[in-house]
Amino acid sequence: MTDTSLARATVRGMVAGAVGAVAMTLTQRVEMSMSGRAPSTVPGQVGAHLVPGADPGSLSDVARLGGPVHWGHGIAMGALRGLLDVAGVHGPAASATHFALVWGGDAALYRALGIADVPWRWRGDELGADLLGKGVYATVTGAVYDAVR
Repeated sequence: MTDTSLARATVRGMVAGAVGAVAMTLTQRVEMSMSGRAPSTVPGQVGAHLVPGADPGSLSDVARLGGPVHWGHGIAMGALRGLLDVAGVHGPAASATHFALVWGGDAALYRALGIADVPWRWRGDELGADLLGKGVYATVTGAVYDAVR
């Protein structure tokens, strides 16, 4: 594996992650229109915990950071899909692994930051919406990655 191949896989993954984030966003919007669920503040809360000078208790900081964190996370986690390819994990197995890493990592981060309880204590609708959105993200990211590979 050359540095160029690693860089190429990372960039491909980030592009695929951006497309996956678009698909996840559209899926979430459809789900919210059907369920009546309000948009999640979790991305903004994560940002407010991690960005120096931001206040997790500030509704304006949470609102301001929600979009950038959502999109940045989707793009950055796409790089992980590229790294799975470099590690020799391809196709549906890579998409399933990517989903598990993204969803599990997010759930652990939310817990570590005090944003959410452990997933088995989430309400069914919260868990379902999160699994659906991240499932669509990983599936589309993987399909796009494989198509441009």
